Amino acid sequence: MKAAVLYERRAAMIVEEVDLKPPVAGEVRVQIKAAGVCHSDYHHWNSEYGSVLPLVLGHEVAGIVDAVGDGVAKVSPGDRVVLAFGHRCGECFYCLKGEPYLCTPPADAPLLKRFPRIWKGSQGINSFLAVGAFSQYTVVPATNVIPLPDDVPFEVGALVGCAVATGFGVVVNAARVQPGSSVLVIGCGGVGLNVIQAAALVGAARIIAVDILDNKLKYAEQFGATHCINAGSDDVVSRVRALTGGFGADYAFEVISQPKTIEQAFESLRKGGLAVIVGMAPVGATLTLDPLAMMRTSRVIMGTAYGNIRPAMDFPRILDLYRAGKLKLKELVSRRFRLSEINEALRALGAGEVARGLVVFD
Repeated sequence: MKAAVLYERRAAMIVEEVDLKPPVAGEVRVQIKAAGVCHSDYHHWNSEYGSVLPLVLGHEVAGIVDAVGDGVAKVSPGDRVVLAFGHRCGECFYCLKGEPYLCTPPADAPLLKRFPRIWKGSQGINSFLAVGAFSQYTVVPATNVIPLPDDVPFEVGALVGCAVATGFGVVVNAARVQPGSSVLVIGCGGVGLNVIQAAALVGAARIIAVDILDNKLKYAEQFGATHCINAGSDDVVSRVRALTGGFGADYAFEVISQPKTIEQAFESLRKGGLAVIVGMAPVGATLTLDPLAMMRTSRVIMGTAYGNIRPAMDFPRILDLYRAGKLKLKELVSRRFRLSEINEALRALGAGEVARGLVVFD
């Protein structure tokens, strides 16, 4: 099969022929039909986040089951599916607590010993987040596979795997945004737009979108933002307070994960407000927060992993909301690429030219 392989950070990925091991017990091989291009991919292309090269990036994907290993009963060859990323061992402390987004299998877990699945001669090639979606096929644990209804396009299903699920999850599962509340969203890329539309879905009365690019703010309005702030020309904290009667926002979602914007999110809260860190901060980044002010104002800052999503439960809910016309998912895709154009897809993402770029396969 063909895959886009990253051999060196910040260098072009090489689209080349590689070998993929067949699925063993508990695994599924999927022919990829659509794969979203996410900022998490860009971060690992650009910086050291612990991923090991060589690497096939991509983790937001939908496709068709091509083969299954022994013991897999939930899907069969020919089934349409969307994939969750990461591990869900079902046995660790976190999985047993109902927090699969924090799954931490032991180092000797059988599922970890199955990787790498991709090879170039005698060289193993790692699959990003146990998926490696910038390729024609992937082999994943069956626990990562969620059925995709026949009436949902692959392009839509792919986005549910990360951007939509994360944005939906931080609003519904993590922050539990209340109807009538005020919501601040800093960063209006693929995940940020889904935070905005999830906040609108649950009945937030005021949704304030912040970005430095006017094209991103226009997208934000289309997905439910009631007010927009260009952080390049406006003071975010003072504008948010002005829009909320001087109090500040009930909830602030920081989707860029830079220390400055996380601190802005926190300072934009009302007393008793909640700030949620959604994106990937640079390795080694630190925050400067006044703990006395936190105590006196009861403001809270929290992190989330994958939007606190439980894929087996939440993906079907999201897909049903889309099918009911309550979530805009087709509208997220602003540009499509072939696998051969993967480096251009990453460049467009980094330049802020797309709401969501998508790699599509014949």
